Amino acid sequence: MSYQHILVAVDGSPTSNHAVTEAAGLAKASGGRIRLLNVMDPVAHISGFERPEVYSQQVLPRLRSAGEVLLQQARQRVEQQGVPVDTVLIENMDARIAQLVVEHAQAWGADLIVLGTHGRRGLARVLMGSDAEQIARTAPVPVLLVRLPAAADGRAAGA
Repeated sequence: MSYQHILVAVDGSPTSNHAVTEAAGLAKASGGRIRLLNVMDPVAHISGFERPEVYSQQVLPRLRSAGEVLLQQARQRVEQQGVPVDTVLIENMDARIAQLVVEHAQAWGADLIVLGTHGRRGLARVLMGSDAEQIARTAPVPVLLVRLPAAADGRAAGA
């Protein structure tokens, strides 16, 4: 299958960066294009004690700026591969990140979603929840979950 519209959700983590690299390779091989998506999650960065004006004048602009920087860094890496790329920053206020990624994939017409994942198992996965798992279960298109090579993520081979 030739993937022409590849959506890559990025969060700046090493696994996310590896997913960008993998997606760029796929897009280059298939003549496709990439959309990099970052979902800004302000709720995860507030304590509930901020005054509304502090939140809107300081917290949100910092988060927005950090998301834009993250997207631009990933964009430059994709452009170096000669792959057409654009970026989208979504500000999430109350939805699950997984839901926003799936909705954006549908609206954009993605034919593949690429995500970095830590590959947690057991209790760690239950406690952390898994946006990647939720996206894989609900996406209307194939989802490629990319993990770091064992040596790169600190685990011993065979662990």
